[in-house]
Amino acid sequence: MNPLAASAAITTRTGFADVTAAGRALRLECLWIAPERAAAPLLVFLHEGLGSVAMWKDWPRQVCQAAGCRGLVVSRYGYGQSTPRPAQEKWPVDFMHHEARDVLPALFTALGVDTQRDKPVLFGHSDGGSIALLYAAMHPDAVAGIAVAAPHTFVEDVTVKNIALARKAYQDTDLRDRLARYHADVDSAFWGWNDIWLQPEFRDWNIEDYLPRITCPVLAIQGVDDEYGSLAQIRSIRRHAPQTVLLEIPGCRHSPHKDQPDIVIQAVADFVGALDKPG
Repeated sequence: MNPLAASAAITTRTGFADVTAAGRALRLECLWIAPERAAAPLLVFLHEGLGSVAMWKDWPRQVCQAAGCRGLVVSRYGYGQSTPRPAQEKWPVDFMHHEARDVLPALFTALGVDTQRDKPVLFGHSDGGSIALLYAAMHPDAVAGIAVAAPHTFVEDVTVKNIALARKAYQDTDLRDRLARYHADVDSAFWGWNDIWLQPEFRDWNIEDYLPRITCPVLAIQGVDDEYGSLAQIRSIRRHAPQTVLLEIPGCRHSPHKDQPDIVIQAVADFVGALDKPG
């Protein structure tokens, strides 16, 4: 952890990035954290399947404070205040590949982030963790390191079971109202995610073949009690990318940054700090 971080002031700036990816024009919601720290590492936060800039709440700022870095928090297409997904549009099976291959590079270009000169560090949660893994595999020269929390590398029965339960909760409980606080079009966010994960063809989704291509340092975090996946998910990452450091947290479910925030903040701050050291 940066010893000066605790006393450093943190500023934030909100805005939008106009991005064209795979021929589609998108307007993506962005939050910059400590943008004045031009020489500090850039930590990019990639949200879960129901997440957004707002749903992270104050956690990214706390991480940047602890690590002494800059931050960029983004709502993907269909989430938060970003361009909503039309009701009739279905996510393709390779939607996370598309985010990693096309959208993230276009976003960095639109924001003036030179990923060759100023390689970002990615922090991804759940689907965002999978996107971070794919980005590091597809663009190995454009990333300094990745930290992933509860990522998916393949589909397990427990994942599908609990995503089906989430559908029932969305229809029968106040889940829709609670999620609506964080999304301009909550149905865009929920159904885009839920529909594709429950499609029969998605059961074969698997990104393990990409993992050996990752050359940067990796921190893989998962709760021992994760209701959306077993520890086989992050252990697969280390098996295919041996430089991976695992952090398996007892008493923790699918959102380690919420269930055990102090542990995860410290781990990510230490990870970013180690990347910043010569050699």
